[in-house]
Amino acid sequence: MAWKDRIAVDPSILAGKPVIKGTRIAVEFIIALLANGWTYERILENYRQLKREDIFAALSYAGEILKEEKVYPLA
Repeated sequence: MAWKDRIAVDPSILAGKPVIKGTRIAVEFIIALLANGWTYERILENYRQLKREDIFAALSYAGEILKEEKVYPLA
């Protein structure tokens, strides 16, 4: 399963932020929940429209974006 199957970017939804397809739940929101100690189970209980695969897709998307990030040394 590729993240592209579950993540959408549409300028008319959340100002073009990547979201889980069919929802207005942003990838960054899911990452923030995980960073704050939420378990997959807690996320799925509180956001019933999500599937476990959506969380995996959000993590995969974030990982791919970070691979593309360029780091420039400070002058």
